Amino acid sequence: MSIVETVKCNTAAGIPVRNLWLLMLYASDFRYLLHQKGDKEDIDEDVANLVAEVFCSEVNTRLKRQLSHGYKRTSGELNRVRGRINTLETYSKGLLKKGKVSCAFETLSVDTARNRFILGALQRLLCLVSSKQLKQSCVSLVKSMKQHGVSDKLDRQYHPKYERFGKHEMADRKVLQLAALAFDLALINESAANQLYPSPDKQAYWVRKLFEKAVAGFYTAKLGKDWSVRRGKRLDWRIDGASELIDKLMPSMKIDIQLENSVIQRRLIIDTKYTSITTHNYYGGEIFKSGYIYQLYTYLRSQECTNDPLSLTSSGMLLHPSIGEHYDEVVSIQGHDIRFCTVDLTESTTEINRQLIGLLG
Repeated sequence: MSIVETVKCNTAAGIPVRNLWLLMLYASDFRYLLHQKGDKEDIDEDVANLVAEVFCSEVNTRLKRQLSHGYKRTSGELNRVRGRINTLETYSKGLLKKGKVSCAFETLSVDTARNRFILGALQRLLCLVSSKQLKQSCVSLVKSMKQHGVSDKLDRQYHPKYERFGKHEMADRKVLQLAALAFDLALINESAANQLYPSPDKQAYWVRKLFEKAVAGFYTAKLGKDWSVRRGKRLDWRIDGASELIDKLMPSMKIDIQLENSVIQRRLIIDTKYTSITTHNYYGGEIFKSGYIYQLYTYLRSQECTNDPLSLTSSGMLLHPSIGEHYDEVVSIQGHDIRFCTVDLTESTTEINRQLIGLLG
């Protein structure tokens, strides 16, 4: 069963929704919030509360400083021309005889797509948080924003990831990113509870990217300063000769995660997958998937260079999320260790942390 098919079940046999929340938090820029709780067993119960606590604080700060304004398009019957004249409406209603004219114009308002997005996130968090105090804070902030003139009509086309923020808008950027995280938590919760997930082939890319970002975020947060964590690094082919069009036709290589420690002289390339780690062979047994092995083997061998000693001894890891199964096998091929590992996402947060740290040996 794939990870997405299991998410649809939303049962004890599947991935707990709160574990998906945890992955989202590790994958975000707010993974530092987890340090407020350390590695306590109940941290997975508090993900929504952690996000809500910081989000409410940021929104409260914005209200005290004044909400950001933006231009809102409106229309009305005025005694003077403002903006663009609605000629048809002006003449059909005989407004000129009344000394008026119908105009379409822009006004400065707090009822912007940004502020409506923030208001919508507060309303979503109301259904997620378990703390009564945080629920009261969300309710209070929703009332305050509406009193300031922000409507709850959400702009479906708006998302902060499509925005460009200036230097003076960093406070808005942070609160909007938290709002987006709150929407994602709510979406996972609602979709799983109502079994509305699309088929696995439509969600596979999203889940794989979430798992990849979460693993990279986890190691960024947990490993010491001697380690460097790089995600999405591009690798160059070590080409000795090429024909004329090879530069245009040769595909590039991009690894998921690279961990490197110059002190202990270690480099690890992690390739995250979203499917089962094994497949069936012709005789009905289970074997590791050959295509993934070829891919990781290419990453390791294509980078070998005498000027880069770590490239000669680098190791690789195929890392899969799993549902109640465990694999941790290793093979050494031409000087490179390749490990086949799983992380059981049905376990508690403490156990998930222990498994990920344990993979580094």
